[in-house]
Amino acid sequence: MSDRRLRLCSIALLATASLALTACQAKDSLPGGEADEPSASTSETPLAPLKLVSSVRKGASGVPVDREVSVSATGGTIESVAVTSSLGELAGELSTDGASWTATDRLEPGTTYRMRTVAARADGERVTRTASFTTQDLTLDEQTYPSVAPLADETVGVGMPVIVTFDLPVEDKAAFEKNMHVTSTPQQEGSWHWLSSTEAHWRPKTFWKPDTDVHVDIDVNSVDAGNGIYGQENRELDFHVGDAHIYKVDMKTHQMKVFSNGKLLRTIPITTGEQPAFTTRTGTKVIIEKFDSKTMNSETVGITGADAYNIDNVQWAMRLTYSGEFIHAAPWSVGSQGYANVSHGCTGMSTENAGWLYAMSRRGDVVQYTGSDKPMTLDNGYGDWNASYAKYRQGSAL
Repeated sequence: MSDRRLRLCSIALLATASLALTACQAKDSLPGGEADEPSASTSETPLAPLKLVSSVRKGASGVPVDREVSVSATGGTIESVAVTSSLGELAGELSTDGASWTATDRLEPGTTYRMRTVAARADGERVTRTASFTTQDLTLDEQTYPSVAPLADETVGVGMPVIVTFDLPVEDKAAFEKNMHVTSTPQQEGSWHWLSSTEAHWRPKTFWKPDTDVHVDIDVNSVDAGNGIYGQENRELDFHVGDAHIYKVDMKTHQMKVFSNGKLLRTIPITTGEQPAFTTRTGTKVIIEKFDSKTMNSETVGITGADAYNIDNVQWAMRLTYSGEFIHAAPWSVGSQGYANVSHGCTGMSTENAGWLYAMSRRGDVVQYTGSDKPMTLDNGYGDWNASYAKYRQGSAL
């Protein structure tokens, strides 16, 4: 072996010895540890990434107005969500664990919304995310508006139904009915009944209890009505039920008994429709509207020819049916009142009795008729009480 090879071998041996020594020293210097134990920095579990998922895509347009806006979080918690537009802020609720936020209001058509979400990662660091989206625009032919009777703060009789009328048809009645609520103090059982695709009534199982306070909440804004139509504008109101005025008309004895809260106040001689030509309907009717003076023209209810009439200034008129039955003063028939039915279908009485009754009556008071074979129907005025409650409930969409 040459001198050069000997020198290279010696250098290699010295290097190996030096590395072995260094390794032994490093092991001895770990305080109570082993050389193959991972360090503290490599033993920590990595933080899960914060992920926020919204039910509405960022920058989306044409978002359906019935879309429920929500945000969920993984790898952290939501602290707040603000969804705002030119119309104001969309109300919402944050879950107790901070894992989700859900809007409790619905979207408006043709509106741009801005969403700002503040969340906290597992290590406490706050993260803010922003996005915007725009809802679909709707024409008037794609929106149905509700109107409600009674009016806000009105005092009504014990027979008054809640009436909701829509200006465009509702195909998905169940979806709407789920968002239409009637509550009362004291509480009373009741049901919705759809008379048509544009009209729904709610009545209690029995007549309202006197002195009841009623709250109506028609929460159909942006609810899908079907056929490309959506509800527009909620309606919310309170009304009061007054005394129990129930008037009982016997067409055979030609008398009306007037009861208030079960007490008989007066028995009034009356005349009703001449039978069989103008028979007054038997059944339960409800006062719809009142006129201290009204012109009555028979042509409006299809009576023409020799039986036609057109009378101005008929006093103390109270409508009972859409087909033209009223209670009113009839001074021209006083001689027949209490003895014979001579009217064209209305209930006539003296001017004094009619004025007295008019003064105490209100919309929703009940007038019950017996004595003819012509029945009252559900849709001819507020005819809701002319069906058993079990039958009435069958008109509900739920």
